[in-house]
Amino acid sequence: MKLSDFTFKLPQELIAQEPLEDRSDSRLMVLNRSDRSIEHKKFTDLLDELHPGDCLVLNNTRVMPARLIGEKPETHGKVEFLLLSRKQQNQWEVMVKPGKKAKVGDIIEFGNGMIKAEVLEIMDGGNRLVALEYEGIFEEVLDQLGQMPLPPYITKQLEDKERYQTVYSKHTGSAAAPTAGLHFTHDLMKKITEKGVAIAYITLHVGLGTFRPVKVENVLEHDMHSEYYFIEEEEAEKINTAKKKGGRIIAVGTTSSRTLESVADEDGFIKKSSGWTDIFIYPGYSFKIVDALITNFHLPESTLIMLVSALAGRDFILEAYEAAIESSYRFFSFGDAMLIK
Repeated sequence: MKLSDFTFKLPQELIAQEPLEDRSDSRLMVLNRSDRSIEHKKFTDLLDELHPGDCLVLNNTRVMPARLIGEKPETHGKVEFLLLSRKQQNQWEVMVKPGKKAKVGDIIEFGNGMIKAEVLEIMDGGNRLVALEYEGIFEEVLDQLGQMPLPPYITKQLEDKERYQTVYSKHTGSAAAPTAGLHFTHDLMKKITEKGVAIAYITLHVGLGTFRPVKVENVLEHDMHSEYYFIEEEEAEKINTAKKKGGRIIAVGTTSSRTLESVADEDGFIKKSSGWTDIFIYPGYSFKIVDALITNFHLPESTLIMLVSALAGRDFILEAYEAAIESSYRFFSFGDAMLIK
């Protein structure tokens, strides 16, 4: 399986640079796997696509303002950190730019010393393990100094940090948003529940895998980064109950899909659990629990387009992407949505 099998040409103007004023005003492309049909709808039409007894599974992680701009005090050279995951209480794995300014033993300051970071180790792949020193509650200090870690293809500043959070975000820990969930509003979720559709929450803290491009032509040689997840007993029971009664398990986003597929047994049931997953889903994978998927339009040659190709078929996905380009759908994090059913 080659990397070039998952490429397509996208006009730059279709990369959404900012969220819509109303979250649910986005478009929804509906892919029907049974007859390979493609329909063009609005996201609010999702209500018509859901049936009583179905279960929507949402990732309720919350994005950290994980981008920090600091300097080396002796040279005043600018250094940028992206916090990826907490390894111990005050030790973090970070991406650093430029890396040459972060050697083992170096001290980097943020916010005139509100946070001081010592580089402890250069990790595999070039990330750094750093020890952070600060006063007070770390999350409050980070909220003062940190910026939202928007993907590099978004060049506009985000005025409202909450627009890069889902309305149901709860557990802080992600370096990127689970963007399929950005389309949901409290009003739409209320209508979904009133229709008899269960909503279950799981948590996967999105990490380096979102930012790391696939660099090998043989897809099977790609190394996925581990991400932390947890599922509470009550939420697992909601999902299992829906499955036992014949309802569809509809994952909202690739992060929800990977979490569910990581924990499901061979019969497609899950239980309360937590841990780290580096599951890599690509064509040929047999889904154990996910029946349908709500997702955004993804970057070419990414692990995310490989995952949706595993569910819908590569040829059908590329056909749908061409249709989206022809119809001027908005792509990537702040873009439009797709339902694969």
